[in-house]
Amino acid sequence: MQYRTFEPSKDLAALVKCYWTLESPKEDNPPRQRIVPDGCMEMIFHYGDLYRQYTNETNSIIQPRCFVIGQLTRPLEIQPTGATGIFSVRFHPEGFTPFATRPVKELENRAVALEQLFGKEGADLGHNTVNASTTPGRIDIVERFLTTRLTDTRTIDRVVQSTVETILTANGRISVDELSEQVRVNRRQLERRFSSAIGLSPKQLSKTIRLQAALRLLANGKFSSLTTLAHEGEYYDQAHFIKDFREFTGLTPKEFYSEHLTMSSLFYGTD
Repeated sequence: MQYRTFEPSKDLAALVKCYWTLESPKEDNPPRQRIVPDGCMEMIFHYGDLYRQYTNETNSIIQPRCFVIGQLTRPLEIQPTGATGIFSVRFHPEGFTPFATRPVKELENRAVALEQLFGKEGADLGHNTVNASTTPGRIDIVERFLTTRLTDTRTIDRVVQSTVETILTANGRISVDELSEQVRVNRRQLERRFSSAIGLSPKQLSKTIRLQAALRLLANGKFSSLTTLAHEGEYYDQAHFIKDFREFTGLTPKEFYSEHLTMSSLFYGTD
C-alpha cells in the first residue's frame, strides 16, 4: 500500500490542505477500512477499482467513481472491490465552501457524485482527472477547475477561517465561549456561521480536532497509558475520553489501537 501527499499551489493553499494518492494491489477478502472524522471534506477520484461503503453493519453501496464526501460526524467503513487507485483533494475545514453548489450541511456523511454537484463540468472533471496518466497531471486539472470556480472570495468567511485556525492551534482544547470572546462574535451567530461554512458546529470541530491529536499520539506510540493519553488531551477524565473516542471511531481506544490503527492511519489528518 503506497500513500503519498502533495502540496497545493499558493493560490489555493488557504482552501486546499493537500492532495493525496493511495495505491495498492487487489487482495482476496480485503478487510474493511475505518475512516475517522478529521473535520475536512474531500473530493475523491477512483482511477482504480471502486470502493464499497457500508451504510450499517450488513448493508452497503458502491461509491461513485468521482465524488465529494461531506463532513463525517461518525466513523465511515469502506472496503476495496479490487485494486486501489485513489487521487483526493483534502480541503481545509472551511475550504470547500467557496466551491459548493448546495449547503455543505446537506453533504454530511454522504458521498455525492461530482455531476450531481457541478453538472457537466463535474462529469468532465471526473473523466479528465481519472484518465490523466500522472499525479501532477491530475493536480493541474483539479487546480484549473477550482481556480476557475473561485471567482468571488467574499464567499470565504474570514471570521470562521480565523476561528478554525485558533481551534487547530489549540488542538481543539478550547471552549466555544472562549472562541466567541476571541473573535467578538456572539455564540449563536458563530454557530450559525460555522454550520454554513463548514457543516459542523464549533464544538463538533473542536471535539474532532482534539481526538485527531490523540490519534496522532496513538499512531506515534507517544503515551504510556490510556490515562496518560486522556490527560494529555485535557479530557475531564478517562470516561470522557473513551466516550468521545467511541463517538468518532466506533471503538474503545484499546480496540482501535489493536485492530484498526494501521488501516485508519492513512485516512485521518495525516498530510
